[in-house]
Amino acid sequence: MRKTLIAIDGLDGSGKRTQTELLIEYMKKNGIEHRYLSFPTYDKSYSYYVNMYLSGVFGENPETVNAYAASSFFAADRYCSYMLDWKKDYDEGKIIVANRYTTANAVHQLSKLSESEYDTFLDWLYDYEFTKLGLPKPDAVIYLSLPPALSHNMVDKRCAETGAIKDIHEKSVSFTEKSYKAVLYSSAKLGWHRIDCNTGDKMRPINEIQEEIVRCLKENSIL
Repeated sequence: MRKTLIAIDGLDGSGKRTQTELLIEYMKKNGIEHRYLSFPTYDKSYSYYVNMYLSGVFGENPETVNAYAASSFFAADRYCSYMLDWKKDYDEGKIIVANRYTTANAVHQLSKLSESEYDTFLDWLYDYEFTKLGLPKPDAVIYLSLPPALSHNMVDKRCAETGAIKDIHEKSVSFTEKSYKAVLYSSAKLGWHRIDCNTGDKMRPINEIQEEIVRCLKENSIL
């Protein structure tokens, strides 16, 4: 039985949730068996350490917690979710669509390291999550790319409209800039499908981005 996992990731404000939910709607309309996931789980007990980290319990500077320790928090959340929630759906052949996945560690945590350490960390991360923990490896990664300045503008807009409170990643301009550098490296090294979500200082139309996502997945025989 074919097992398929699609990961959709991107910097804060890039539209990950919107695009993931639109892809789910496409699958519903076309009768494609699927399961929608969103990481971190936040409302589950197994995301306890993730919530501590993002809320600033360890410190307001993301780099207070090193890349390997922070990656372990997020990986444990995914592992518990997999074992207790969606493993059966995955094994039965439903297409799993994840809003964020291991890919988020390959960007945000990678950004804490010097460029000379990038390969060592990425090799460790993929071996840790996909071999040692046994989590499914994505069959396709769609990365919604957004320049740091526009990422911050979109987060500011969202917080103003919803009253949401920024986590320690979203608060730091320098962290976002380093994460963008990590995006460019990881997407090239790991073969992600990177989609530019802006034209200049403007966001591209939502439906246009979704059409590109679906086209990409079809061309790579995922859908």
